[in-house]
Order: sequence, then C-alpha cells, then structure tokens
Amino acid sequence: MRDQDGIQSSGHFKQVSLDNHSEAAAAGRYVTARGTKYWSNGTVPLVAPELLGDVIASAADMAIVITQEGRILSILINESHPEFQRCKKWEGGDLHDYIAADSRPKFARGLSEAIAGKSPPRGIEINHVDGSKFDFPVRYTIHSVGPDGTLLMLGRDLRAVAELQQQLVSVHLELERDYERHRQYDARYRVLMDSSTEPMIFVDLATGNIIDANRSAAEALEADRDSLIGKALTQEFESRSGDNILDEVNAISRSEVRRVIEMSSRRTQKHLFVATTFFRASGERLMLCHLQSSDKDARQQHTLAESLQSMFDAGPEAIVFTDPKGFIQSANPSFLKMSEAASMSAIKQRSLADFLARGSVDLKVLVDNAVRVGQIRMFATQMQSEFGGQVPVEMSVTYLRDHAHPALVFMIRDTSRTSSMRTTRQPGAAGPADNVDSVMELVGSATLKDIVAETTDVVERMCIETAIELTRNNRVAAAEMLGLSRQSLYVKLRKYGMVDKPDAM
Repeated sequence: MRDQDGIQSSGHFKQVSLDNHSEAAAAGRYVTARGTKYWSNGTVPLVAPELLGDVIASAADMAIVITQEGRILSILINESHPEFQRCKKWEGGDLHDYIAADSRPKFARGLSEAIAGKSPPRGIEINHVDGSKFDFPVRYTIHSVGPDGTLLMLGRDLRAVAELQQQLVSVHLELERDYERHRQYDARYRVLMDSSTEPMIFVDLATGNIIDANRSAAEALEADRDSLIGKALTQEFESRSGDNILDEVNAISRSEVRRVIEMSSRRTQKHLFVATTFFRASGERLMLCHLQSSDKDARQQHTLAESLQSMFDAGPEAIVFTDPKGFIQSANPSFLKMSEAASMSAIKQRSLADFLARGSVDLKVLVDNAVRVGQIRMFATQMQSEFGGQVPVEMSVTYLRDHAHPALVFMIRDTSRTSSMRTTRQPGAAGPADNVDSVMELVGSATLKDIVAETTDVVERMCIETAIELTRNNRVAAAEMLGLSRQSLYVKLRKYGMVDKPDAM
C-alpha cells in the first residue's frame, strides 16, 4: 500500500520509492509529493529501502524495534560497537528482562509518553543487563514508526560518559579528602601557635611582610594580632646595628648558618633578640622568627653566642662539626681554606676521612677514642686538600654527647711552620717524658753522634707507644698508622720490650 508521499509500508519501516525520487531529480524538483521542501514540516528525502537499515545503524550505536508491550522485534548494531553483537539474541524476547531494576520505571514512563506522542526530546537513560558480567548504559530516543504502534528506539552508548563521570567522582572525593587533611593540618598549626608561650611571627621574604603571628607575639609587641598581619617587618622592627633589617635578614638566609638578630620594637621600644629559621612552603621563601626578651641572662647568652660565632667565622683554627660517624655537618672558612674546598655545600655530608692523609684509619682512631673518653688532644696527622696537597696538622676532638643531636667537634691547627718537634701524648701515658730527660742528661757526657742515635731510638719508641695507645693495642691499625708492615712493627716491639700486651684485633 502506498501513502500520498509515495512511501510504501513494508514490515516495520516505511520504505521509500526510488521511482518517485528519480523522477523528481530528473525534473529538477526537490520537493515532496505534497509539494513542500525537504526538511520542512517534518519531511525527509526519499531513502531507498535497502539503505534505510544502514542509515539507522550508522545514526545510532544500537537500534531496537519493539511493540508497545515491549517485545523486541528487531535489533540493529553499529559496526563500531562489535561488543553489542551479543545483544542480537534478545530478538523475540521482552525488553524489560534486559533492563536493570532501577531503570525499569524510567523505561515505562518513556514508553507511555512515546505511545502518547510525547517522547522526551533528550531521551531516557537506561542501564541494560545481560547476565551477571555485562551491563552498560544507553540513552534512547523513542519514535513511533508504524500504523500498528511499532516503536523505534535509537540508542547512544554512554559507557565513555559513565567512565568520565566515575573519574570526576573519584577526583571530587580525592579533593574532599585533601581538603579534610588540610583542615586538620591547619587546626594543628593553629593549636600549636595559640598554645605556645614563645612569641613567633612568620615573614614572607619576597615581600618582607608579616603573614602570621601567634598570641604571645602580639602580647610581647603590645599589639592586636590582626593589626600585625600584613604589616611590613620594617614597620614593626628596626635593627640595632643600624643596617636595613631586610638586607640583614636576606644576608643571613644565604649564609646557611642560623643566627640571632638584635632588634628593637618600634611600638614598645623594647630590645629583642630574634632567632631566625628559614624554609620554603609552596615555592615561597619564608622566615620563622622566635622573639626573645633582652634581659640580663638573654643578653649574656647572646653575647656568648655572638662571640662563639665570631670565633667560628674569623678564627685561624679550622673548626669542623661532624655527626658521630664523622660526616661533616658544618665547617668554618679556615677549614674551607685549608681543604681548598669551593664552598660549604661542596663538603657537607662528606666524610672527614676524605681530607685526612691516612683516611679512615685516622678518622676511626679519633672517633673511637673521642667517643670513649670524651676528647682527644693534639693528634698529629696530615690533612689532604681537594687537589692532593698535604699539610701537617694537629687535631683536637671533643664529643658532645649531651647535645640534643650528639656531634663531634674537630679543632685543626696547621703545624707546617712549627720549627720544633712536638710530641703527641695521651693523658696518663707513661714513658716519653722520662726518655726525653734521659737524652738531655747525655749532653756533655757523650758525642753529638751518640746523642742523635739515642734520640732516634727515643723518638721511634715514643711514636710506637703513641700509636699503640691510640689504636687501643690494635697492632694492625698501629702498623698502618705508622706506615710499617705488621712484621716490621713486631720487630720494633721486641726491640723495645713492648710485646707483653695481647694484640687487640
């Protein structure tokens, strides 16, 4: 049967007559049988029946033809979605059986509206299920396509959209967790700041402004906390040295050494000592200032700290701080000059053994004895520079065992210009002084040649005794320290009657 537009009804779709289309094209007419232009009043160009299925399959990811009761008459699958081919087995079944329980009410409403000619323009979203392991969301638009009430459902796969939505939900949940963590950190920070009795302020080094202050700092400066925040540091403080306070702060931040600055509060005219700590947060350089009152004890401590700092910076003796294992933590300019190191950063965390001629042998002797007895005095050895040069030195070591972080302090003195011979002797060691006295008594009673020969034996015995004492009778270490083979050391020990002590391995 043909309708007035020349469209023949066959099956569930209206099939278009190619004869009418060809005649219209030949005549140059681009109107429908009703005389209206294509696309107007809901009309479309005539389509060949053998092409209609391909058009529908290409326009939708999946197309389903159903009755008004929901029975599936036919399914067309887009070739770009081969995974949907398993849905072909649905034909002849009830579509309700392949819809998730939570989507059935939506499908029922959409079906009723389509039958009534009120299909939602945006379609309806339905979750399909096919067994326990295959489910997928599809958005359908429902269209009436036959006089018998047949319905065409054109579906668009929503799995990519669903995955994107799931990712957005995951990101949102992660942001919520981050926000909660930041709230916890902020709460802890506020509790610490408000409960601390030590006045503290934070300064942004880029702008020089105060960005936070605790209650104790506001009380010490006799100001409201909110009035301090945002103020320039130079508006609240001035340097006691007369220099620009920001220039002084920036100079200290580059020196890698924590220092105390003496300032005056512009509000109260009180003298304050400010201990500075520098750090980075979110890429910004910040400074934490601990404010201390300049009472008598604080002034004495400050004076002592300044004196020690001046000695460390300008003293002629090389000073090195290491951890208990001998790794350098800090060193003064004299040590950098002696070791020919370019900067502090070039030697920090390196072993001090790298700068000793006998390397780990000397370092082990110094560290072990300093940790055992607390200090070592006037240990003679040689320092080796970065470029291989060697300098004779005397080293004294102090072990700071009661410090919060135990450390070793090395005082190193250059002895290359010393003209007289110096002896290295541990406290309580017996023998060397008596030997020197006996050599002096030979003057006037023996020739110089005999005195020199006797002196050589005395010096040799003193060196062996010192090495044995420093290595706690470890003959292997003592031989290495003296530059002797173990056999040669035993020969000399027998020569001087020093083989009674058992060897400490």
